[in-house]
Amino acid sequence: MNQESITSEELENTNIDELYKILSSNDSGLSNSEVEKRYEKYGYNEITEKKVSPIIKFLSNFWGPIPWMIEIAVILSAVIAHWADFWIILALLLLNAIVRFWEEHKADNAIELLKQNLALKAKVKRDGKWKTLEARDLVPGDIIRVRLGDIIPADVKLTKGDYLLVDQSALTGESLPVEKKVSDIGYSGAIVKQGEMDGLVVTTGMNTYFGKTTKLVEEAKNRSHFQKAVMKIGNFLMVFAAILVGIIFLVSILRNTDLLSTFEFALVLTVASIPVALPAVLSVTMAIGAVALTKKEAIVSKLVAIEELAGVDILCSDKTGTITKNDLSVGNVISFNDFSSNDILIYGTLASREEDEDAIDNTIIDKAKMIEGFEKIINGYTIANFTPFDPVIKRTEAEVKDKDGKKFKVAKGAPQIILSLSSNKQDLSNKVNEYVDEFAEKGYRALGVAKTKNNEDSWIFIGLIALYDPPRDDSAETIKTAMAMGLNVKMLTGDHSSIAKEIAKTVNLGTNIVPSSSIMDKSDEDTIELVENADGFAEVFPEHKYHIVELLQDRGHIVGMTGDGVNDAPALKKADVGIAVSNATDAAKSAADITLTKPGLSVIIDATIESRKIFQRMLNYSTYRIAETIRILIFITLAIIIFQFYPITALMIVLLAILNDAAIMTIAYDNVEYNKSPEAWDMRRVLTMASILGIIGVFSSFGVLYIGLQVFHVDQITIQSLIYLKLSVAGHLTVFVVRTKGHFWTKRPAKILFIAVVATQIIATLITVYGILLPAMGWMLALFVWIYAIIAFLITDFIKVFVNKILDKRSKI
Repeated sequence: MNQESITSEELENTNIDELYKILSSNDSGLSNSEVEKRYEKYGYNEITEKKVSPIIKFLSNFWGPIPWMIEIAVILSAVIAHWADFWIILALLLLNAIVRFWEEHKADNAIELLKQNLALKAKVKRDGKWKTLEARDLVPGDIIRVRLGDIIPADVKLTKGDYLLVDQSALTGESLPVEKKVSDIGYSGAIVKQGEMDGLVVTTGMNTYFGKTTKLVEEAKNRSHFQKAVMKIGNFLMVFAAILVGIIFLVSILRNTDLLSTFEFALVLTVASIPVALPAVLSVTMAIGAVALTKKEAIVSKLVAIEELAGVDILCSDKTGTITKNDLSVGNVISFNDFSSNDILIYGTLASREEDEDAIDNTIIDKAKMIEGFEKIINGYTIANFTPFDPVIKRTEAEVKDKDGKKFKVAKGAPQIILSLSSNKQDLSNKVNEYVDEFAEKGYRALGVAKTKNNEDSWIFIGLIALYDPPRDDSAETIKTAMAMGLNVKMLTGDHSSIAKEIAKTVNLGTNIVPSSSIMDKSDEDTIELVENADGFAEVFPEHKYHIVELLQDRGHIVGMTGDGVNDAPALKKADVGIAVSNATDAAKSAADITLTKPGLSVIIDATIESRKIFQRMLNYSTYRIAETIRILIFITLAIIIFQFYPITALMIVLLAILNDAAIMTIAYDNVEYNKSPEAWDMRRVLTMASILGIIGVFSSFGVLYIGLQVFHVDQITIQSLIYLKLSVAGHLTVFVVRTKGHFWTKRPAKILFIAVVATQIIATLITVYGILLPAMGWMLALFVWIYAIIAFLITDFIKVFVNKILDKRSKI
């Protein structure tokens, strides 16, 4: 039997001992030399996607309605024997495809980098030691440990432990979690909902059940609010273009103009008018933004989350590890029933497991190691069975055998849970509650510790361990920054209300902390005001998180939610932006839109600022694109109707579209001022500003036309070059108008954007001055166009500032 030949039926029927013989010599794990051999034989543990050929990707840039319009224009140029136009438009079409292919290639590379950063981890035993490795490095024969919140990284035969409860609905369609025990198979891709077990890796990569029977789930194609708005703009511009092009056709028919030439002109005018660069600008801006967020320690798994994060107005943040340091220390130990403080720490250590790298377990173990003779004491006990923490039972538990062979159990967990197990709860209940309240007032979290008498099920509550997790040094300042940005931070914690209030007070949050019991089992009408006005929520469980998000969304809020556990997944999916914190389980990461790689609230704030900048770049592009369409379409249409000639040729329109699109791609890198309040799509404002800028451009263009004909007395062929250069230069200067709300000099543009604009306009100037592709008009007329365009740009910028002030006043009413 080898990996390639193992079927799921054979796997079920093969016993563990036989698999060990085939795949691994013992339960100490593989040696490094054996691992290398298996990499060569089986490859890496990856399910590879079907790659699209670069040639196919390149050719795809010739498909779609926009390239087809240009292609039809090329054919019509040949039909009417405009060979110069034919070759030039064909070359420009090829150039356009190359530019788009390169930009998409960069976007794809950025997305691939993000996928690598989100790679699953696995706890694997090699050479007798437990290590954490990337899941792709697993080979058949590896011994791994899977626990609550993990995504099983390969097909494994379960070899050790009590049970697992796994969600394999994505693989088999089973809606309910399935229980797995020793000798059962854990399938790659299943999510562990409860339990902890060791298993022997049997198949990896494409040979797993998941790899053989299912395809990779494609990323959701859901469009965000902003993408939908931008697509509406595209549809509006296309309808607008169709109406004006229809008018041009009607006028041409009435004047008996050559219909083939008119049709060619109409096609390229439509291409120039509608947002050809829209998909490329969107994808490049999103991908570049995602890489920028990665540098801010926030990895984006769904690109649309960048836009959604820009609009978040309420952030529901976990306390532990986000507002606090997640750097636990033991603040106090209280013992009962003749047990000592050292006894409580020793029994607490027995109810912990160091290799699981759990923060609470490690804190207790580290404190216990300070006890004199710790190693000798702890080596006198043997753990027969260990039950890891479970959100349902809310405790850890271990079966222990001492050096005399006597068996007993130990447990640690929430004080009320441990107290409810204990036979002495009546005697200790009041005293335990007093200590818990006293600890809470200091910001300490209490854990109860209990043990049984020998191997009986009669538990005795023996002590409390107080843990302290101090606030992060930057939390207070970060929350102040968040509030200045219009972001309402609400703290969520499973701790007691008193602990939550103490921490909230320390970090400058309000102290209106609502216990979860106040919002459950009540009507939404009764709780919505309570939830909106709360500064935080205490004693919260994952199901409460979902309900809190739901209530806030019903009130029209855009909600961000942090989470780390498998049971947080529904709330992370429900939130507009689900954020998995740095120590989150694989299940939480898979449900989240953004995964943090560094703890702290400041990471989320940095990501929000970056998202607002990305949103602003898209907003600037949209305003520019609408203004340009209005300017070009209305000017050309009126010029044809009033002056009875085409102010520019079809070739000029294609040049205009290609050069402008090539430069506008760099807006994805622009320096912008982020909004000090959550972003919301204000279509009325964008259309108002774009329309005003577009109309100013129409009047400005007619001014050049008038001066060219009446002052310089140039012929119609030369006037077309004059108008082309004016439309090109003024069009790109519009980019610098729309990119700031204040005057254009208030924020310096990115160097790459400035260079791109200058370079394309130098090209446009040279081809009109020296008659390359277009009629020559000389340096004097070119200089006039530049001076005229710059003066118009300055006037337009002052008008923009004035209009923005009016719009700001109206938005406050």
